Amino acid sequence: METTSKNSMAANHHLTLRNTFRTTASILLILMLTAFIGSPAFAHCDSYDGPVVKDAMKALKTNNVSLVLKWVNENQSQEITALFNKTYSSRNDNKEIYTIIEKHFLETLVRLHRETEGAPYTGLKPAGTTKEIIKLTDNTITTGSANEMISKLNNHIEKVIKEKYQKVSELNKVKDISVEKGREYVKAYIDYTHTVEAIHNILELSNDGHSAHQH
Repeated sequence: METTSKNSMAANHHLTLRNTFRTTASILLILMLTAFIGSPAFAHCDSYDGPVVKDAMKALKTNNVSLVLKWVNENQSQEITALFNKTYSSRNDNKEIYTIIEKHFLETLVRLHRETEGAPYTGLKPAGTTKEIIKLTDNTITTGSANEMISKLNNHIEKVIKEKYQKVSELNKVKDISVEKGREYVKAYIDYTHTVEAIHNILELSNDGHSAHQH
C-alpha cells in the first residue's frame, strides 16, 4: 500500500513537472516573439522602407496629412499636422534646407508612432534593413494573398528543425564514447526537443483559443 502511494506521488510529481515545463516553454517562446516584435532590432516602422515613412512621403506628395494621422494617436495629431504643414510649405525652398526639414518631420512622426507602441525610438534606419519576413508580411496585404509568406515561413521552420535534428542524430551515434560527447548530445537533445515542443505548444494554444472563440 505504501509502495503504491509512493509510486502515485512520483507519477503525479512527474506529471506536474512535465506540465510546468510545457507551460514554461510556451510562455518563453511567446515572450521571445513579443520581445523580438517590440524591440528596436526587429522594428520596421522606423525604417525608410517601412510603412510609416512610405505613407509620409505619399502625404507630402499629395498634401494630405490624413494619410499619416493613423500612425499616431489623437493627442499627437496636432503636433504632426503643424509639422506636416511646415514641411509641405517648405518643399520649394533650398533643397538642402528642405531635406533637413523633411527628415525632422519623418523622425518626429516615427518617434511618436513608436511611443504609441510603447517602444523606444533609436533613429530612422536606412532602406534595406527590413527583414525579409516583414517584407513578405507587408506584401501579403498588398497582393491579398498570404500563400508565399506562409510557404517561406514553413520552409524556415522546417530548416531549423532539420538542422537541430541532424545535430542530435549525429551525436546520438557517439554519445557513449565519452562523458564529453555525452554532454554534447544531451545539450543538442534538449535544444531539439524543447524547440519542437515549444512550437507545438504555441500551435495548441492557438487552436484552443480559436476553438474557445468559436464556441
